[in-house]
Amino acid sequence: MDYREVWRGRERCTVLDAAHDEERLKVLVDVWRTDPLRSPHLHIIALCEHLMPGMHRMPQAEPGLTVDLVNAPIDAALAQLAARVDLFRLRGLEQAGDGFARAVARLASGDARLVAQGLTPAQIAALETQGFVFDAADPSQGTGANVRCARFASRKPRPPRPPAPERRAIVLGAGIAGSAACERLCARGWQVTLVERHEAPAMEASGNRAGIFMPLLSRDDNIPTRLTRAAYLFALRHWGKLGGIGKAIEGQACGVLQLARDADHAAVQRAIAQEGGYPADFAEWLEQAQAEALLGLPAPDGGWLFRQGGWARPGSVCEALLAACGRRVEQRFGVGNVRIERVDEREWQVRDAAGQLIAHAPNLILANGAGAAAIPQAARLPLTAMRGQVSHVPADMLPALPVVLCREAYLTPASHGLCSAGATYDLDPDPALSPASHAENLARLRGLLSDPHAAEGAPLQGRVGFRSIAPDRLPLVGRLPDFDAAGSTERLRDVPRHPGLYTLLGYASRGLIWAGLGAELLAAQIEGEPLPLEMPLVDALDPARFVLRARRNPRGPQSIDV
Repeated sequence: MDYREVWRGRERCTVLDAAHDEERLKVLVDVWRTDPLRSPHLHIIALCEHLMPGMHRMPQAEPGLTVDLVNAPIDAALAQLAARVDLFRLRGLEQAGDGFARAVARLASGDARLVAQGLTPAQIAALETQGFVFDAADPSQGTGANVRCARFASRKPRPPRPPAPERRAIVLGAGIAGSAACERLCARGWQVTLVERHEAPAMEASGNRAGIFMPLLSRDDNIPTRLTRAAYLFALRHWGKLGGIGKAIEGQACGVLQLARDADHAAVQRAIAQEGGYPADFAEWLEQAQAEALLGLPAPDGGWLFRQGGWARPGSVCEALLAACGRRVEQRFGVGNVRIERVDEREWQVRDAAGQLIAHAPNLILANGAGAAAIPQAARLPLTAMRGQVSHVPADMLPALPVVLCREAYLTPASHGLCSAGATYDLDPDPALSPASHAENLARLRGLLSDPHAAEGAPLQGRVGFRSIAPDRLPLVGRLPDFDAAGSTERLRDVPRHPGLYTLLGYASRGLIWAGLGAELLAAQIEGEPLPLEMPLVDALDPARFVLRARRNPRGPQSIDV
């Protein structure tokens, strides 16, 4: 098959490869790159066993090229993809049965092509039943009758391709969520106006001296674990493109040691280590002797070592993201409190307290954390502003740490003569430093160090920020639901939405990790691209989930345990 026939005339061409092979991928990309009539965007999704479970969006230097690698059996992978595929390349499926045929048809665009090697007669028959019409064997492929080509000719109606959006947007909030949104949209050629009430980016929850980046583990590999793993790995790759930790981004990829709480907790963690089979550079369980040798301090129950983890100053991540936007982003800082309104069903306008127009565009992204509660369209989202106080402790009052140390709290290695310890989690609305919160942080610090006298007399210094948290502690990524118009809606896809209004909210204490992939997901949704996460995760992040939960629970969302 001449692949150029597939992508010519398309704005975007999506290829699904059932068996990832670097050489095959390179050949395909080279053909696309050298075709003057190629589609502007080539999106390759390939099944790959040699990486962590789940979906992995791999940053590419080539403009217009996107590569997703998926580690899952073909039936599970196809069932969870959100994509419209123009070309299927199927091979290595002799032992896969024929159940994948229905999922292939579900993903196929109206005129999709298929090239397959080594399919069984039963698999070919199953694909024919789903609407694929096979050509005769193609000897030019070099494997004779083992290679078969087909066209998708089903008469079942296919959902229309979404129209290309007008690539202009306003992003409200210049913290980590808003900065990531700007960068991901600008990378796709958008013009973005960034609106921030403060005089500079990262002045709210993203303004801490240090944020911790590390994965989350669980025995059942639940949704928070899967989301955090995907986001963590995406962040590491993406930060590398921005210049890297310790270079463009202030921080240290020094590793994180997460201590077990007690012997019972350690036993559960050992079981996770045995069952998970994680690569050592991702997560390694250390017993007491190993942990203490690394740390130089007591670690009686052992702990997890995340070698690629560490700490970064969130503000420096914001700065690197905005620098990558270049001239595509217009920054409007110091505007104070704002209000939004929809005008003529065409665009959103943002005005300051005096009514002066600050920005207008067809698309508006709310990435302003706790400030979203003041936006009428978002006021019914069940978000809580949780106070977090971090204590800054003089480094000479503490032992030198080779890694970030954490358990219920965290302690960073020294930076500019200070270590960050914290953070508290409470509903107190007071933004001032609290002696009680400082004492709480020092008590937890002493527990981490197994030293009841550590940091005695440490001065009251630090920072208070307010995290935006949903009841299920998952972020809200997607188009904002219209609560008033929802009626008796029972399914996410049927929930009415505000046109052109989106959210990147509820990042809690994981915004440093979640922000990049959240912004990538939202940008892909707006553009109608294949999504970078499995559909169960996409649905779990949809802000409209709270419309359905409010119907099932008329009492409304319950309070968050702290």
